Amino acid sequence: MTTRRKYEQTHPWITFRLDLTRAHPNLWTLLGQAVTFCRQVSQAALPPDIAKTFKTLYLSKGVRATTAIEGNTLTEEQVQAQIEGKLDLPPSQEYLQQEVANILRACGMIESAMDADNPPQLGVGLIREYNGWVLEELGEHLAEGVVPGEIRTHSVGVGGYRAAPPEDCDYLLERLCEWLEEETEIPFFADEDDRRVAAGILHAVLVHLYIAWIHPFGDGNGRTARLLEFMVQARAGVPFPSAHLLSDHYNMTRTQYYRELDRSSHIHDGKGDAFGFLQYALQGFVDGLQGQCDEIQGYQLGIAWEHFIYDVFAQKQHSPSMQRRRQLVIELGRKREFVSKADIVDLSPSIARYYADKTDKTLTRDLNWLAGKKLIGRTGKAWIANIGIMRAFCNLEPERIIPLLLSAPSSGRKNENT
Repeated sequence: MTTRRKYEQTHPWITFRLDLTRAHPNLWTLLGQAVTFCRQVSQAALPPDIAKTFKTLYLSKGVRATTAIEGNTLTEEQVQAQIEGKLDLPPSQEYLQQEVANILRACGMIESAMDADNPPQLGVGLIREYNGWVLEELGEHLAEGVVPGEIRTHSVGVGGYRAAPPEDCDYLLERLCEWLEEETEIPFFADEDDRRVAAGILHAVLVHLYIAWIHPFGDGNGRTARLLEFMVQARAGVPFPSAHLLSDHYNMTRTQYYRELDRSSHIHDGKGDAFGFLQYALQGFVDGLQGQCDEIQGYQLGIAWEHFIYDVFAQKQHSPSMQRRRQLVIELGRKREFVSKADIVDLSPSIARYYADKTDKTLTRDLNWLAGKKLIGRTGKAWIANIGIMRAFCNLEPERIIPLLLSAPSSGRKNENT
């Protein structure tokens, strides 16, 4: 006779099953969009310096988010300073810096592990190791009895939620790892790589949810869950910058995050259901991926625009006025908003130098000349680069197109005055 475990009575929603035939069609739509966007990000062509900036930006967002959810108050700018080795905090806040440093180090180690021939496999030892990373050097800030990387031996609660029985935690983690390391049949994806990414995204959210349900450690469960989520995504082929998006989504919608976690174990008269949390996570993931694709397109459009401008002026007679006009339209293209005529001379040091000994009429002539060539447009007294003409297959008239560059960083090309 098989002995039943306590969690089967107390936590019937922990089943290690997911009947995908019951999934709402919207879940498949979101998963398909996520896979498509991941492919776009992974195949994006960007100069190395811009790619590095993009990756660092989302690393700081993800690290800040996964610590902020647990109460860390450092800003994204402070996390960026920690990445650069420039963060200096008073002794009373050093533990906040240590929490961030631990997640940064863990993300770096996970990325390094992806370069190996055998990427990490889910196992109880790995989960314990991740929790050890999360809580490293935080001893005096941990509750009594909490040992980094050690499965708890006492009952705990989070808000109104009572975690799984401590005597079952090891067993539950073993079951979780065995379940998620099995191959999941994902319909509707013909390409093998797409199926792998789709399965990885689902498994990543599920490992997060199940760690939250089981709550195997005395502290750091949320951060451990999100590190595992990051690893499972990266292992499946989700680009590193995109693998940080889920943590950022949870932090930006923190109230709903806790609501969906709570609902997942109470729905269906206490039998639980993972689909609500999955759909919530996937919607945020897709929204984040759409934003990343728009940013990348903005980078690429900015680079293409500056190449186009250099080609246009290469066909003109070389003269100081043409150099000045070329730099003016380039600087307008780098600006993210309409610029009034009065503010144009302050666009950059090079523009200031070009117009330092010129009259207002010179600037007016330059603007009118560029507008005549349809390289810039205006609304009232404000001017903007007409980057819309680079949108080759857009049916709108160029002057009606708001350039994508307005919502994206500059291309990074250095000023050229010759």
